[in-house]
Amino acid sequence: MSAVTTTEAAVTVAPARDTSQVRRRRRLSPGRRLPAARLAGPVLLLALWAAASAAGQLDPAAIPAPWTVVKTGAHLWTDGTLPTDILTSLQRAATGFVIGLVAGVVLALASGLSRTGEALIDGTVNLNRAIPTLGLIPLFILWLGIGETFKVAIIAIVVYIPIYLNTHAALSGIDHRFVELAEVQGLSRFAFVRQIVVPGALPGFFVGLRLGVTGSWLGLVVLEQINATSGLGYMMFQAQNYGQSDVILVGLVVYGVFGLVSDSAVRLVERRVLSWRRTLSS
Repeated sequence: MSAVTTTEAAVTVAPARDTSQVRRRRRLSPGRRLPAARLAGPVLLLALWAAASAAGQLDPAAIPAPWTVVKTGAHLWTDGTLPTDILTSLQRAATGFVIGLVAGVVLALASGLSRTGEALIDGTVNLNRAIPTLGLIPLFILWLGIGETFKVAIIAIVVYIPIYLNTHAALSGIDHRFVELAEVQGLSRFAFVRQIVVPGALPGFFVGLRLGVTGSWLGLVVLEQINATSGLGYMMFQAQNYGQSDVILVGLVVYGVFGLVSDSAVRLVERRVLSWRRTLSS
């Protein structure tokens, strides 16, 4: 009877010890994802800004209060200025981004899947990366003129470089054992790309995509201040000439919202497409 009791006690203690070890291991992970966690930082910054403005710690001429910026933004929206500038900026950013995205992916595949392509492309792209992209503006103005074409071209360059670099790095990092397995299985070139190359390159591609999305907005804010007649950057440049800091902040807030929304959209697509991965963030 005592032997049975001892055995039952051992069985009872063992799961408890295992559960304790599992709990100890789980503490190493970041924990469960919080809803809308990435909004906590911007909301806190906004709260500090509002508190400092209400306490009179900020010069209203230099940094207007949040409610002043909201009022200015509403006025610019109702008179039609802000919607027109937003639409123009979105068109420029989207056109340059699409061109840069296609160029980055095509060049990365050509360089990552062919030694000849790597010899011809990789060094050229890295040379381009070493040259400050915004330093190319005077040369592109001479080549393409002062209109929309050079703006789109600069944005495309800003976008394609991080997409190429990260996608190419992911391709180069694919385990060679998978390539050998594909050869043993007799996969065609198309099947090899679809089953081995694409899944292996997607994590790096999404990192480059996020950097490219951010880069398109960073380039846009500079380009729209060069001989532009519309766009958020032009609106901010004109406000600088008249000392309208509230209008400048409206433009910065819109840029920030667009950047945050586009980055969150890429993250959402990444989580859906790469749902098969078990990573620290998931």
